[in-house]
Amino acid sequence: MHPAVRRAAMLATTALAAVACAVASPPARRPGTSAPKRASAPPAMKGSTMNTDVGLFPGMASLPLITGARTRSVCAENPTGEKAKGGMAIPDPTEKQWPASGRAADNLGQGWKVRPFIRVNAGRTATLMDVKGPGVIQHIWLVEGLNRELVLRFYWDGEETPSIEAPAPDFFAVGNGRFARVNSLAVTVNPANALSCFWPMPFHKRARVTLTNEGGKDVELVAYQITYAETPVPANAGMLHAQYRRATTEMVNPYVILDGVRGAGRYVGTFMSWIQKEKGWFGEGEIKFFLDGDKEFPTICGTGTEDYFLGSYGFPEPYSTAYSGTVLPSSDAAEPPTPWSLYRWHIADPIQFGSDLRVTIQALGWGKDGKYKKLADDISSVAYWYQQEPHAAFPKLPSAADRMR
Repeated sequence: MHPAVRRAAMLATTALAAVACAVASPPARRPGTSAPKRASAPPAMKGSTMNTDVGLFPGMASLPLITGARTRSVCAENPTGEKAKGGMAIPDPTEKQWPASGRAADNLGQGWKVRPFIRVNAGRTATLMDVKGPGVIQHIWLVEGLNRELVLRFYWDGEETPSIEAPAPDFFAVGNGRFARVNSLAVTVNPANALSCFWPMPFHKRARVTLTNEGGKDVELVAYQITYAETPVPANAGMLHAQYRRATTEMVNPYVILDGVRGAGRYVGTFMSWIQKEKGWFGEGEIKFFLDGDKEFPTICGTGTEDYFLGSYGFPEPYSTAYSGTVLPSSDAAEPPTPWSLYRWHIADPIQFGSDLRVTIQALGWGKDGKYKKLADDISSVAYWYQQEPHAAFPKLPSAADRMR
């Protein structure tokens, strides 16, 4: 058995025991709220000691368990995800602006791939998903052209501000708008530009996902599928959060990956799109996690950039593994600017915090005198963490022009 698969099975077995304890009864609801209206779920299998789904902790070890959860999926062919509502679109020859392949089924009619894609015009926002809870998103597949002008936003449980806000490709660990294969547990990227993520995303009352085109051109083909389970969610479950930032380290060094998080949670991943501006090794910088009131000095301090991304002695070649990778065919000896796409998932080793969190990384290389040298690189990042709502306000998302530069 591949080590990553073995590890995933072990984690699922451990998580299974946690679920049995955590969700023995339905989650508590806030005063003044009512349970969502939904048909009752099928009863659990006779003899089962669990009355809920293990959808929060998917894996091979949990596959044999038959529970009362129900799988649903939203896409262009079933935008509401409702039961028996897929593939109902009827060809409309009078439609003035249609998505790619929008007229291909005119002669075949309803049920024959009438609406496989959506179109997102310049300056417009498409709602990809808007469903009632409780439930958990288990998989998202998206094809959108690796366009940083398209922004994903996720809103949990009726929030007015998003818990996830990032350019679509960066959320899926695609940096600099450049395709590269990613083969990890949390995210995969396959040819030609198929983006998938498997982060579990629980929600109690509602999940809303939007895609905004902040560019100047219409996008005629966006394909997507968001698969989720209708299932009880434990009261102590955190919601997934993801925040995008970009800065030049000429102005701010160390670079700030995440700041301003308030409350208890778990930090679970870092993606970095790093543009090296000088020839030579750029990765001597330390990553630092300031936890629960840390001020000048952090509780967790790394020893080098490649060390944090689970490499050593630089990045001599690309690699993509279950928990970390550097996926572009880059070299620190190349003429700059040199792009790097780096990811590190804390799936087996989440960083747990109780009241606040700040994450930084130094841009540090070597000077000609053999001493460390601060670098003026161009860095963008996505930080991933779980916490309960409400969350602290995010900084303003960099403009489309700043993201595309």
